[in-house]
Amino acid sequence: MLTAFSLSYLSPLVLLAAAALAIGRPGRRPGTLPVWSERAALASLALAALGLVQFAVTGAPGAGPLGLGADLVSLTLALLVSFIGWIVMRYSRTYLDGEAREGAFHGLMLATLAAVLVFVQSAHVWLLALATIAVGLGLRQLLLFYAERPEARRAATKFTLVWHGGDVALVLAAVLLTLAFGTGDLSAIAAGASASGAGLAGHAAVALLVVAAILKTASFPLHGWLTEVMEAPTPVSALLHAGIINSGGVLLIKAASLVQLSPGAMAALVMIGGFTALFGAAVMLTQSAIKTSLAWSTVSQMGFMLVQCGLGLWALALLHILAHSLYKAHAFLSSGGAVAAVASIRRPGPVAVPSLRTVLKSFGLALALYAAIAVVFTAILGPKTPQALALGAILIFGVAYLVAQGLADLAPAALTKRTAAASLATAVAYFSFQAAAHKIWGPGLPAAPHPGPLEWALIVLALVSFGLVALAQSLFPLWAHHPATAGLRVHLANGLYLNALLDRAIGGFRTAKSS
Repeated sequence: MLTAFSLSYLSPLVLLAAAALAIGRPGRRPGTLPVWSERAALASLALAALGLVQFAVTGAPGAGPLGLGADLVSLTLALLVSFIGWIVMRYSRTYLDGEAREGAFHGLMLATLAAVLVFVQSAHVWLLALATIAVGLGLRQLLLFYAERPEARRAATKFTLVWHGGDVALVLAAVLLTLAFGTGDLSAIAAGASASGAGLAGHAAVALLVVAAILKTASFPLHGWLTEVMEAPTPVSALLHAGIINSGGVLLIKAASLVQLSPGAMAALVMIGGFTALFGAAVMLTQSAIKTSLAWSTVSQMGFMLVQCGLGLWALALLHILAHSLYKAHAFLSSGGAVAAVASIRRPGPVAVPSLRTVLKSFGLALALYAAIAVVFTAILGPKTPQALALGAILIFGVAYLVAQGLADLAPAALTKRTAAASLATAVAYFSFQAAAHKIWGPGLPAAPHPGPLEWALIVLALVSFGLVALAQSLFPLWAHHPATAGLRVHLANGLYLNALLDRAIGGFRTAKSS
């Protein structure tokens, strides 16, 4: 019946029809094809928006065809992917104009975007697996758009190994879940696991889901492929943030009720995600190329998203996906303007050198104000979980670092005023967005688990780790000229050479040398 069908299900079909037309005209300047590609993406956006309106009016439509689902999380993600897809396709009309394979590029982009839309609307584990395999195949061809470049071929090879390694883990998880629960429907699996326990097969499947998510989010130590996809055209880098690089987070959110039954899996997400976030942030600061710096920033942000999932803050993780996708897609599409802006700067200003007392004062004031705002929001909206309070404190560490380092040359009174303003704004924004996220998506996602000894240990570990790194970064100008620092900077700029090790393992050096 009509109420069992969401209009958003039609979005991938529209894109696939346009992709088929583009494949028929793969060459340079294929007439009005780029215009129709953009219109197809706009139609996809309209259908996703209408699907969300339909949900608001009639409620969840129930099980869709072929394992599709139209809950609020899926529809939100479909709207996000369609919006970014439309912007990217509009940008591509000018960016790719005159390229030898212009028509083929539009076809590949539309087909990949359609696969992503199927993925984010999947309610069945087997459809998730098939959709993510299709996404990987499409993105690989986009990475090989300039196939004559050895660097592009090497990036595509590394992406294929890591991405499809995650696909193998996801397929194995689907097999175990189907055998254990007799179905691949995610809601039915979650209900069965909650009623009778996950069992050995269920816990093994959760471990495989976590492995798949870690591989697909370019987490440490197999993060290197993400920093090299810059070999592809800029629209590909932007499209990457429309449910592709963050597909691991989408996967975890869709299976949240099941994943949360495994404390070991949650702990692994916090530890691996936390280390990836800190590692990516440190390497990002050493990069000179704008797109490479943005890629390392994405590595760090995806690690932080895994931390949110590991702490059970599912609604906040979804909000992070939305905000980061919009910001980073815009950042990549405007990266050329950023390069021009930096080039117009004739001489950088002096670097502020903070004192230890200044830094400690900034951190202490920021945390005190954060605690005060937390008390106010708790009195108004109810108690906050320890996980949510810890996450907010980590954000405050970042604010304190930026203020202490960037404004260290101000007078003490001015520094205190700036610290107070930034901390108050961040704390109020954090608790406000948290409340909004839980109001919108919270009813459809599991609540954060009550912390036991393991969860408390992870919370403390995250707080100490992020706090120490923020403190060290704030004091960086004090020890920046030490001989050991110069060597550390070189090692960090090269990502501790882990990417080179992967190159050697796949024969990437030999490929580049022989070409």
